[in-house]
Amino acid sequence: MYHQAIFDEPNILDLKGRRTIKIPHEDEKFKIDVPAIMRRQTTGIGDREEFSIIRHYVKLSEMNFGADSGFYPLGSCTMKYNPKINDEIASLEGFRMIHPLQSSNEVQGALKLLYELTESLKKITGMDAITLQPLAGASGEFTGLSIVRDYFECTKQIDCRREVVVPDSAHGSNPASSRMAGFDVVQIPSTSDGTVDMQKFKEAVTEKTAAFMITNPNTLGIFEDKIVEMANYAHSRGALLYYDGANLNGIMTKTTPAKMGFDIVHLNLHKTFSTPHGGGGPGAGPVGVVEKLKDFLPYPQVTFDGTKYHCDYIPPKTIGKVASFYGNFGVLVRAWTYIKMMGEDGLRDACDTAVLNSNYMRKKMQEFMPVPGKAIKKHEFVASSMGANMPKAGDIAKHLIDNGVHAPTIYFPLIVPEALMIEPTESATKSEMDLFIETVRQTLKLPHETFEKEPVNLKVTRIDDVDASKNPRPSLRLVREQREPLQQVI
Repeated sequence: MYHQAIFDEPNILDLKGRRTIKIPHEDEKFKIDVPAIMRRQTTGIGDREEFSIIRHYVKLSEMNFGADSGFYPLGSCTMKYNPKINDEIASLEGFRMIHPLQSSNEVQGALKLLYELTESLKKITGMDAITLQPLAGASGEFTGLSIVRDYFECTKQIDCRREVVVPDSAHGSNPASSRMAGFDVVQIPSTSDGTVDMQKFKEAVTEKTAAFMITNPNTLGIFEDKIVEMANYAHSRGALLYYDGANLNGIMTKTTPAKMGFDIVHLNLHKTFSTPHGGGGPGAGPVGVVEKLKDFLPYPQVTFDGTKYHCDYIPPKTIGKVASFYGNFGVLVRAWTYIKMMGEDGLRDACDTAVLNSNYMRKKMQEFMPVPGKAIKKHEFVASSMGANMPKAGDIAKHLIDNGVHAPTIYFPLIVPEALMIEPTESATKSEMDLFIETVRQTLKLPHETFEKEPVNLKVTRIDDVDASKNPRPSLRLVREQREPLQQVI
């Protein structure tokens, strides 16, 4: 049953009302000694009554779909429910009102939290040292690969070790981060069962290889069962192993990247530890390393001398800062809260439930759609609508949204044609999963002309995907500048 709210709500620039906001510096009595170039002449959102602005944004929120609205099966992106206790703890005045330039004597509680989170993540990953500074998964990748680069610079091998090997199932950020860190990218294919082709792997990993970068379980939701063999082989060639820990939902408490032989791992706290996700932020992407790489971590590091916590340690070979002050502190508080609330048994249950939910949906959906690769999946799986008379993945997604069911990730990974990448997480209920499965099943029975204009039940109906990609207007500033090209509003 369709359940999304629809309002005939205009763009905020077209919102009608009367101006009621008075900028303080317009009145001599409230004049502030701020340089003219820095003074805001308008709020940029129409200067309307407070209640008009509030109603506008409340209506937009009611037309939106989020992790609080319902089942959000975005494979790879991982939209699990964010417990409200996380927000409650992060909103405590002692956390919310601290300033990053305060003396460490005044923020011992915050530093203790960061230290405890570091220790928890070390145990979960098996790494010897952790930095909490990176502000997102991609930032974590760049941090980790910068450590790889500086390590080989220190060992005088950087001139010959210029390559990072990645499988064709990798997240797109893997080759991008590798290139940003100054490496060439070597891609290797997967076999028909969805795992790395070992022969091609051994051909690709040579004395030129700086790192082998892989997600495990991979983006097909399949555990790479030859990972220890790959680790041993890469190490025998002098290369490092990089674990794209975008998602630990499939292995948390069961094994660790360290046990698999990895040297570096980054984590996306929003994917495993229930911090907010989406809309370009916020985010946090901690990076863990083994003993021989810990001197390269960004600074500062939080340390504990048995009595007091400090945040001024600079590793001797540090790559430098990758974020200001403590990183994204509010997100880190939320991850700490989730880990403390769950405990080891709770984290194990989350892993078990995420894998159970994934395989329940996979089993049901493969009755009417092909699911490539090995049968048993971990936290996610990929179905394909590449079959006789099946609609395209994009059409399925639009039809699902039109019927009040959020679509999964589509067209990724690229190695699966017409891919539908589905991840229920531990948050999904059986009734939500059954509704999704049945909606997809019924969608496949519809004539193709049904999809030509969908969605029709949303405020924004079918768009030109190509034009939207080539000419995006993702911010109000761009819309405003298009309307008033000669008036640059600060």
